[in-house]
Amino acid sequence: MCGRFAQYSSRDEYFESLGLKADEIQYDPEPIGRFNVAPGTKVLLLNECDEELHLDPVYWGYGPEWWDKQPLINARGETAATGRMFKPLWNNGRAIVPADGWYEWKKDGSNKQPYFIYHKKKTPLFFAAIGKAPYSKDHDKEGFVIVTSPSNRGMVDIHDRRPLVLTTYAVREWLSQETTPERAQEIAADAAVPEKDFSWHPVSKKVGNIHNQGDELLEEIDDPVA
Repeated sequence: MCGRFAQYSSRDEYFESLGLKADEIQYDPEPIGRFNVAPGTKVLLLNECDEELHLDPVYWGYGPEWWDKQPLINARGETAATGRMFKPLWNNGRAIVPADGWYEWKKDGSNKQPYFIYHKKKTPLFFAAIGKAPYSKDHDKEGFVIVTSPSNRGMVDIHDRRPLVLTTYAVREWLSQETTPERAQEIAADAAVPEKDFSWHPVSKKVGNIHNQGDELLEEIDDPVA
């Protein structure tokens, strides 16, 4: 986790959930409408630069010049603040991925059944992220990764990891360039939306193909692992 998610609500819906006004943020007003966001694509990323909020299309993945493998797409919240790979990003590149939910695959023997996971109230989600700041449209393989946390209760039957989804009141402090790395660790530990606030249901295996992008991917199916 996290390998696929949905980012389909309007920008204004995300901003409204955070209590932001249009004049508080720099963003492209084009519709989003992405129901199957995959790694290696540009994703709208909320970030702070020069004390202003921006929503920029940034590459989902991080592979610095010395990294000779596939770009990484996730970072464990328990170790990201101190590890060689992610410490600089944690210190200087904290960001937020606005989303509507994410997909997870549950193993059942040789089969893998995808599920869509979302807030019970169907409100926007805000994934903690870290990356190579300052962000711009020109980033190549040094983009961002989504921070993950353990699925401590309830959700562990689907997967043992999940995105670190921050509460709305914690987002601005997470983004702030004045927030210390140590305080960011406290936010990651104390300001996550709990597992009990999420719902999930099985969806079509069509979500496994990144070329499938319609809203039908969100629909619950009656015959999981079929």
